[in-house]
Amino acid sequence: MTDLIESAARGVAAPELIILISGGIFFLFYSGFVQYRYFGHAINILRGKYDDPNAPGQISAYEALSTALASTVGMGNIGGVATAISIGGPGALFWMWVTAFVGMSTNFFTSALSVMYRGKDSAGNIQGGPMYVIREKLNRNWMPLAYLFCVCCMVGCLPIFQANQLTQIIVDVGIDDAEIKAMSFLIGGYEVNTPKLIIGLLLTIISGIVIIGGIQRIGSWAGKMVPLMIVIYFFSVLAIIVLNIEAVPGYLWMVITDAFSAQHYHGNPALGGIVGGLIVTGVQRASFSNEAGIGTAPLALGASKSTEPIREGLVSMLSPAIDTLLVCTLTALAILVTGIWKTSDLSGVSLTTAAFEESLGTGGKYLLLISAFFFAITSLFSYSYYGNKSISFIVGVKSGKWYDYFYLSTIVIGSVVSMQVVTNIIDIAYALMAVPTMLSGFILAPKVMQAAKEYFQRMGL
Repeated sequence: MTDLIESAARGVAAPELIILISGGIFFLFYSGFVQYRYFGHAINILRGKYDDPNAPGQISAYEALSTALASTVGMGNIGGVATAISIGGPGALFWMWVTAFVGMSTNFFTSALSVMYRGKDSAGNIQGGPMYVIREKLNRNWMPLAYLFCVCCMVGCLPIFQANQLTQIIVDVGIDDAEIKAMSFLIGGYEVNTPKLIIGLLLTIISGIVIIGGIQRIGSWAGKMVPLMIVIYFFSVLAIIVLNIEAVPGYLWMVITDAFSAQHYHGNPALGGIVGGLIVTGVQRASFSNEAGIGTAPLALGASKSTEPIREGLVSMLSPAIDTLLVCTLTALAILVTGIWKTSDLSGVSLTTAAFEESLGTGGKYLLLISAFFFAITSLFSYSYYGNKSISFIVGVKSGKWYDYFYLSTIVIGSVVSMQVVTNIIDIAYALMAVPTMLSGFILAPKVMQAAKEYFQRMGL
């Protein structure tokens, strides 16, 4: 089964790359770079300058973006980036940048559509997202794609990666005794690590307190925790970079040169060679991190209290910039400048932990632990909302509440299973989610541009 999942993950990698990158480039040029020209306006929207508390929706633009960032700025920024570098070397970061840059344009279109074509769930609440865009605007022949998105979202947004990597770093950092770390028992022939199981159970309890409260409580918690976690992580990584400042210019240049030579790539060839394999690695890890084109950001922005789809599109484009161009770059530089990526066989969050400890000593790993806790726990909150929203679309809101309990149970599963299996499952789900999201975006892009032209004229911009 493991081999089958791995083969499927490799099979969807190239099509995912093509649809996300080519689609992002299309949106970029089709819009005439409009979203980047109004970057300052997007910041003002985020600051609440245009908030209307009486507008339809459930949360503010700031809370919607915080919810989106709570899922994107997560363990993918700590463990996912480290995985990309351990496989692809410095060049992987360049292709993550490319994916983020075009992904900003993609998020503008897909999130604008999620507000433009909102619908009502079975309880009468206004909702948005790729499945509602398809249902409300495209004909019934497209509905199988809406259901495909929902099913894959329920799988892709399970907390297995976040729980897996958080428990790993807690074990790595917080448990000194090797015998305790290794304690395990068998369940149905599968070896379960005891400390990870206990940590998983505690995470389940913490997450359940917030998740059961719904999107309002999730948005409120995300709005408070996201700025804090980014600040803590930013200054921690900045300290590492300052301590190794002489190495930064060389590695920034290596990121660019290695992107086309793939001298440090250790994965499988793709698209005809090792450079293709490197590109696929960078795109997959970036899409896993910032989720541009996947459809999760439109799910969050679709809940915004707004009657202006273009505003939510502009807010949404900030997500890949903050997530990948800022946070992922900081993580990558922290790993690269310490040189730990060349001398260690570690991967994922364990590699990032080693980099922090290498530069900041014992205190460094504890700073990373604090950051990782906030990153993971806020992601757990947001992903539950996405999954609940997807199952509610299919079977109704009343049945959707049971998804929360299923979701919480998978935190424990994610805490004890293999990271490679977890990563492959999510890669498959994300690749399939991108199909309905991007296709609906292509078809309805003229509607977004028409609305954008009217909006900017009306605002005098």
